[in-house]
Amino acid sequence: MDIKRAKQEIENAVKAYLATDDTGAPLIPPVRQRPILLMGPPGIGKTQIMEQIAQECGVALVAYTITHHTRQSAVGLPFIRQRNFAGADRSVTEYTMSEIIASVYDKMEKTGLSHGILFIDEINCVSETLAPTMLQFLQGKTFGNQPVPEGWVIVAAGNPPEYNKSVRDFDLVTLDRVRRIDIEPQLSVWQEYARANRLHPAVTAYLELRPQHFYKVENDVDGPLFVTARGWEDLSVYLQAADKLNLPVDEAVIGQYLRHPDIARDFAAYWVLYRKYEADYGVEDILQGKGFDAVLERALSAAFDERMSLISLLLAGLNTRFAAARRTDAATGACYRQLRAYRRALGAAGAGADTAALFREQCGEYEKALDAAKAAGRLTPEEAAARARAAALLRGWGEKLDSRMGADTAFDTVRAGFNRQVRKREQAVAVAGDALEAAFDFMERAFPDGQEMVVFVNELALGPDSAAFLAENECERFTQYSQRLLLHEGQDALLAELERNDLRQGEGSLAF
Repeated sequence: MDIKRAKQEIENAVKAYLATDDTGAPLIPPVRQRPILLMGPPGIGKTQIMEQIAQECGVALVAYTITHHTRQSAVGLPFIRQRNFAGADRSVTEYTMSEIIASVYDKMEKTGLSHGILFIDEINCVSETLAPTMLQFLQGKTFGNQPVPEGWVIVAAGNPPEYNKSVRDFDLVTLDRVRRIDIEPQLSVWQEYARANRLHPAVTAYLELRPQHFYKVENDVDGPLFVTARGWEDLSVYLQAADKLNLPVDEAVIGQYLRHPDIARDFAAYWVLYRKYEADYGVEDILQGKGFDAVLERALSAAFDERMSLISLLLAGLNTRFAAARRTDAATGACYRQLRAYRRALGAAGAGADTAALFREQCGEYEKALDAAKAAGRLTPEEAAARARAAALLRGWGEKLDSRMGADTAFDTVRAGFNRQVRKREQAVAVAGDALEAAFDFMERAFPDGQEMVVFVNELALGPDSAAFLAENECERFTQYSQRLLLHEGQDALLAELERNDLRQGEGSLAF
């Protein structure tokens, strides 16, 4: 199965294993809670989905790559204890707690979560001395003499033997005690992930054109030649950093991530063209509403690959603006909630209160709660970033307060900073909206009824930043083309869901 289906299977298992009846007894007794054994090629995203599952289920995650461990760290160190048997003292060998089990208890203490997932990667690639311990772990849910705590689900992952010469086969006894899930790479599923995680548009555009280059493993006389999903994602992150720092990217750099010379060479050539198209078409000029007659004829006569690259560049420029608008909006919403709380606190404190100290105390509690939520893994990176930006804004406004200020003056001082932030939000939304209209101007002149417009509108509907922006800000032409092209029958539901999940949920207007 593909990794998206595997994720759902594991998530369902976690929910089933942790569910209880009306007496508090597990619906599935612990002895019947089979560990999950996830088998699939390297670099497909096995660890990534475990992080997503833990966050979505609201449980903790402890992840280990077991090949980094020795028998002593996994089982514990032996020590001698004196015991009395039949009236005689005997020296007995016992073991300290496994480092892995200790990490589970440590995670529970830090996060306050009693339920979690213990994920052991590369479980079938362990050394000969550790292999019996791993079999015992899967069969008995213990490391040495230390059981995995109740409320923790075991998930293990491994690579099939064709990808790793050091793998060990599991015996029938072990396989009869686990739920084995075999996964294979699938580009369409990875593209959803790439879109949601904002991978570099050059990578996603290239794989649209060369889907056969997404995942490949071959053996050559000089060793394995391979390209994996992990390689594409890591390359994407580097390309994004290189863009910001103006670092050179050539075939040698690309080949460090894509370990297949032919594919590395092909993407390197595409990368050069992608950057050339960005300059030749003046993509930023188009999005800023400047004239594009000079490049219109080239777009109309361009080859398919070039047209798709151009659309990718337009979308990348738009998404940068959409993301900026969303970041500003999220931070503004978080600040709004704190200002409401400050106004209530001022009212409760009464006359003579130290208004500056009251605001600083509130900001301190906000940052403390943020740190706790981050440590517990309850926030997505976007949520954490939005709240961190809000915390920085609040600190800045608090510095303008004086302890001698009355309640009204103090609140007006803070509100002045908030109003400036609201204007920044409005400006960011306007910049994004204007760029979207300019992009539609170009698309209507160049590809009014072609496949290019279908791709353009489709990506606007599916992109995490564009979809959220369109849920909040109406664009008549997007609606018009969506209806005309009959795209995504469930799009209204998607946009409504994004709107419901907005960081400002339930707070209404941001005006005081």
